[in-house]
Amino acid sequence: MALRCGIVGLPNVGKSTIFNALTAAGARVENFEFCTIEPNEGVVVVPDPRMDRLAEILPHERLRRTTLEFVDVAGLVEGAAREGRGRGAEFLSHVRATDTLVHVVRCFEDPDVVCSHATLDPVQDAGIVNLELLLSDMELVERGMDKLHKLARVGDKAAGAELEALSLLLGAMDDGAFVRTLPEDMQAAAADLALLTAKPMLYVANLSEEQLAGSPKLEALSSLAEQEGTSVVPICGDMEAEIALLEEVEERRAFLADLGLDRSGLDRLVEAAYRLSGLITFYTAVGGKEIGSWTLQQGQTAQQAAGKIHSDMARGFIRAEVVSFDDLVRLGSEAAARQAGLVRVEGRDYLVRDGDVIHFRFNV
Repeated sequence: MALRCGIVGLPNVGKSTIFNALTAAGARVENFEFCTIEPNEGVVVVPDPRMDRLAEILPHERLRRTTLEFVDVAGLVEGAAREGRGRGAEFLSHVRATDTLVHVVRCFEDPDVVCSHATLDPVQDAGIVNLELLLSDMELVERGMDKLHKLARVGDKAAGAELEALSLLLGAMDDGAFVRTLPEDMQAAAADLALLTAKPMLYVANLSEEQLAGSPKLEALSSLAEQEGTSVVPICGDMEAEIALLEEVEERRAFLADLGLDRSGLDRLVEAAYRLSGLITFYTAVGGKEIGSWTLQQGQTAQQAAGKIHSDMARGFIRAEVVSFDDLVRLGSEAAARQAGLVRVEGRDYLVRDGDVIHFRFNV
């Protein structure tokens, strides 16, 4: 299953423009609030130079690349969570099932595009959306506590303990804390509630082309992100939309080269979303037929990695034959890596490393 990223932000910050450029899904882009009503969904391939290099040296008939799924919802407005303005609660329900949040913040000045406030202030705008996410989460926690109160009254001791844990969590949230910044035991208290502020989140600064060289608004947003322990990906949404219209890879490279760039902002966004979620990539090369890239949470085992490919492989796991990407590329083939003694035999509890190329042995 692909990692799911929810795109959030105020109206008219360029979310759907960026989504369109990412996915070529043709989401509507119009200059009024709540242009997006139903969520837009699309899947993109994770840029992976290592996969490209493996394809150059290993025989194969097809490539299976890692993907991300993006979900774009309508812009939030102040008062969405508690006052119901703009159908905010309905929109947020669509991103509760995502793994990561991409928060798009407008930094570009354009008098022809409606701004949510009289003055464009990226830090203020980011704060409005973050507060709406937090208030929406607090409402969910309060509902959970109401249910637990009823159970605790009839003597359910487990419900009483859960109620106490949620009460502590709600207190921290009331002080303005995002759930992802709290200790793990406090986060665990609401693990089943799919809280938005528990999800990893990064900012996307939507800039004009002129601002790509540097912008006080970008600096201000970057400072906020640093305080929150996250990062900012600077993107010019309009420029990325132009790049997405170019069908040939070489055309895109030439376009970027003319701008003095080596890769697109969207490539950087996809990679940042992937890294933010604590994921690693391992590879498989099966009998000259398929080279595959697979997503795994950092710290998972070889048996769990086998299960990402097929549950039968995890159940019948015997061993994993592992070579690092660097060793395989340096020697040019699996046979050469074996001859050099660089293919290791690992058991089910081996912790997979980013870039491992693995051949699984298993019983069906």
